[in-house]
Amino acid sequence: MTVPPDTAVVRVVLVDDEPLVRAGLRVILDAEPGLEVVGEAGDGSEVPQVVTQARPDVVLMDVRMPTVDGIAATRAVVASGRTGAPAPRVLVLTTFENDDHVLDALHSGAQGFLLKRARPEEVVHAVRVVAQGDSLLFPDAVRRLVAAHGPGGSAGDALRSAGLTERESEVLRLVAAGLSNAEIAGELFLGVETVRTHVGNVLAKLNVRDRTQAVVRAYESGFVPIGRA
Repeated sequence: MTVPPDTAVVRVVLVDDEPLVRAGLRVILDAEPGLEVVGEAGDGSEVPQVVTQARPDVVLMDVRMPTVDGIAATRAVVASGRTGAPAPRVLVLTTFENDDHVLDALHSGAQGFLLKRARPEEVVHAVRVVAQGDSLLFPDAVRRLVAAHGPGGSAGDALRSAGLTERESEVLRLVAAGLSNAEIAGELFLGVETVRTHVGNVLAKLNVRDRTQAVVRAYESGFVPIGRA
């Protein structure tokens, strides 16, 4: 398949200390129209140089690596966008669903995470989602991560002092449930642009980068009960 000339190609960098994992991901992504692997790194210490040279849109980041882990590398990627072009978006890869490193990576600015056993179509979908500026939210998985990691007292204090309005609180609960802006608009009988404004206000008041961090904050603070179905 070919990509229409007016369609932007999503540039991807692969970061994993296992060459076979990188090779498998490269085969999956390079086979898809509109996706191109433009660089690889075998450790987090290599990430800043590879990102600078390859200028990716998305970084697929392993969280557990021998020298510099994916948490520190994610911070480096996020920081790389402060002096010029927007930073690449980070999608974390993990072997274990309840890996507390994943929660730390989300705090550090990753837009979502995937298990390494994900199906090829799930990997492709995830890359496309984060490339277009959305967060890859799995509320159940985030809830389990927070439950395993333990609640954060400072998160509760921060959310209580954020001064969310009643409507913003409603919107945050629905974001934490995994609803899109369009779905929230239908639920609350609001326009999509109005919902987008409320979401933006929530992110600003919570001082978080994106919806993923807002969901983590909602669960860590107890604003949305961890035991909630």
